[in-house]
Amino acid sequence: MIDLRLLREDPDAVRASQRARREPESLVDDLLAADAERRAVVQSFETLRAEQKQLGKQMPRAAGEEKVALLARTKDLAAEVKAAEAAVAEAERILRQAQLAVSNPIEEGAPHGGEENFVVLREVGDRPVLEQPKDHLELGEGLRAIDVERGAKVSGSRFYYLTGVGALLQLGLLQLAIAQAVEHGFTPTITPVLVKPESMEGTGFLGAHASEVYRLEADDLFLVGTSEVPLAAYHSGEILDLEQPRRFAGWSSCFRREAGSYGKDVRGILRVHQFDKVEMFSFCRPEQAHDEHLRLLAMEEEMLAKVEIPYRVIDVAAGDLGSSAARKYDCEAWVPSQSRYREVTSTSNCTTFQARRLGVRYRDADGRPQVAATLNGTLATTRWLIPILENHQQPDGSVRVPKALQPYLGGRDVLEPTP
Repeated sequence: MIDLRLLREDPDAVRASQRARREPESLVDDLLAADAERRAVVQSFETLRAEQKQLGKQMPRAAGEEKVALLARTKDLAAEVKAAEAAVAEAERILRQAQLAVSNPIEEGAPHGGEENFVVLREVGDRPVLEQPKDHLELGEGLRAIDVERGAKVSGSRFYYLTGVGALLQLGLLQLAIAQAVEHGFTPTITPVLVKPESMEGTGFLGAHASEVYRLEADDLFLVGTSEVPLAAYHSGEILDLEQPRRFAGWSSCFRREAGSYGKDVRGILRVHQFDKVEMFSFCRPEQAHDEHLRLLAMEEEMLAKVEIPYRVIDVAAGDLGSSAARKYDCEAWVPSQSRYREVTSTSNCTTFQARRLGVRYRDADGRPQVAATLNGTLATTRWLIPILENHQQPDGSVRVPKALQPYLGGRDVLEPTP
């Protein structure tokens, strides 16, 4: 949730962010009104409590009619205090709901507009020249690496098996990502995939995208769509030493309903209900967040270079950001069968938005608790198998193995189709 001090000091900046996101400015006015109402009822409550304490001091010295009057006022005041206390609780509830409704103010420089208004920052690598490129599913089936038919038989549409070299390829990719993360000082972490509602809400996943989340109603738990959620909640309610950023690399299975995908997106393993991912996550001081964001992006590009696939980096427009992100960069890999770039990584700077909800703080130079900043970024995921297979394919259906992945596939430099 956003910083109320920022709201009070510069509401026009928050309104401008809402316009850039194409979200209602009226939500800012609702929040301002809720904030003012809460402060008013808190002041009223505190005034009544002060009078109550003062009466308590006068009572032992009072006698006669004065004491009778004090007793009557004390009785009335107790009811007023109780009502004021209830009013404060209700005002705080309304304020929290209004605060949760306003998205994180975007970072200066983020493109304005909707999904189509992204800015291409750079293109890296040479696209392969392929006369009739096979798609990843045809290649994967030829290698006996991907089996969607049996995945659908066992679990339904958009499930799959990775078998043989497909399983080794994914395991190798994720191990390569973990090794790189450790080399750069990240703590490797295997996270829970079931989390409590407060963890999901704290990271901003129960807002506009709640329909994409799987919920286990009997246990009131949610299946995570990314290990960002359990990593963000790992230090909830804590005060951290953030002299240096605290960095994690979480390996987990992820689950998404993918309710709105259609067409080519449902073929193969592009948009599926279950996949595996290594996710980077950082806690840092707010003034370090901009540079930390660029560090996570550089980590993603380092991984893409290792698997030798062409890609581009885009600065995502404000209207396509999640509610928690102040800015987001995507890396999109070239997919020959579609003649287009498709997203394979995202990295977001969430500033203090998530940490404020989750109560993650640090102490400043004067020892005062302050809200931390959080950032996240994909380092590798199942979807990467698509550009790896397609960009390294050969006319006979075999696939070259990027040098960095060869040790994870028994030293093989080519995967051959299996009759």
